[in-house]
Amino acid sequence: MTDFISRKNKNTLSVVVLIPCYNEETTVFRVVSDFRKYLPDAVVYVYDNNSTDNTVRRALDAGAIVRRESMPGKGNVVRRMFADIDADFYILVDGDATYDAAAAPEMLALASSNGLDMVNGARVSTATTAYRPGHVLGNKIFTLLVRSVFGKRISDILSGYRVFSRRFVKSFPALSSGFETETEFSIHALDLRMPIGEIRTRYFERPTGSQSKLNTWKDGFRIMALIFNLIKLERPLVFFSTVAVVLLCLSLMAGMPVIIGWLHTGLVPRLPTALLATGFIILSALSFTCGLILDVVYLARTEAKRLAYLAQPSPTSYDATCSLAAVELVASN
Repeated sequence: MTDFISRKNKNTLSVVVLIPCYNEETTVFRVVSDFRKYLPDAVVYVYDNNSTDNTVRRALDAGAIVRRESMPGKGNVVRRMFADIDADFYILVDGDATYDAAAAPEMLALASSNGLDMVNGARVSTATTAYRPGHVLGNKIFTLLVRSVFGKRISDILSGYRVFSRRFVKSFPALSSGFETETEFSIHALDLRMPIGEIRTRYFERPTGSQSKLNTWKDGFRIMALIFNLIKLERPLVFFSTVAVVLLCLSLMAGMPVIIGWLHTGLVPRLPTALLATGFIILSALSFTCGLILDVVYLARTEAKRLAYLAQPSPTSYDATCSLAAVELVASN
C-alpha cells in the first residue's frame, strides 16, 4: 500500500528521508539519528536490501520505519522507494555515514523556496581516505562526459545525497538496478531541463568497520555502459551521426588509394578494398538515417515524459513558510 505523508496544514511540507541499506549496522543508527535531529518533522525510511547483519534492528532502534526490498542493487531499492512513498520532498542519502546530515535543511530550503525538482549534494572532502583509489578520476571522467552531452548544471553526477520534489520522483522511470542509478538521476533532470540546484556538502570517510559495497571496476563499467546507452536513447542523432562520421572516415581511408589508382590507370586492381570502402560508406549512410528516424522517436518519448512530469504538482505550489522557518531554526542550532 502506498504511504502518503499528509500535511497538517497548508504551511507544512511533507518530507521523507529515504535510506537504502545493505549491511550497514555500523553506521545506520547514526545516519537515522542525525537526520531525525536536523529534520525533526521528516519521516525516515530505511529500505533494507537483504542485509545479513543487524542493520534492521539498528535502524528500528534509531526510530526509522524499516521496509525490505529483496531484489539486490541500489537501483532496485530506489525504484521501490519511489513507488511506495508519497511526499512533497524526498531526501535520498546513503546509509554509510559519509554524507553530512547538517546540510539537509539547507538543501531542502533551497528546493522548496525556489521550486526546484532536484538539489544535488556535491561532495567536498579533505580526507584522502574518503574516496577509494580511482573513484575521484572515474567520477571526473563520467561527470565530464555527461556535462559535455547533456549540460553543465551538475558538477558531481555520482553523488548519493539529493533532494527531490514529488514531480521528479513520480516521473522518474528508474530503469537501473545498481549504483548507476545516480547517473540516471542526473541525466533525467538534465534531459527534461528541470529546475535544479547544487550545494557543496562535506563528504566523510567511512567509519571503522564499515565497508563500501561499490565495486570499482564492475560498477564503473556499468556506469559507463549506462551513460553510452542513455546517449544513444536520449541523443540518437548525435550518437548515430558520430558513428556515421567514423564509418565515413574509414571508407575514405580505404577507398582513396583505390580511387587514385583508378584515376591514373583506369583500372581497379584492389577490388576487395573497393568493396570494403563501399560497405563502410553504405553503413555510414544507414547509421545517419537511423539517427534521423530515432530522433523523431526520441522527440515523442520526451513529450510523453514531459507530460508525465507536468501531471504532478509544482514544488512552488506549496506554501513552505512555516516549514522553512523550522528548518532554518534547526540549521542554526
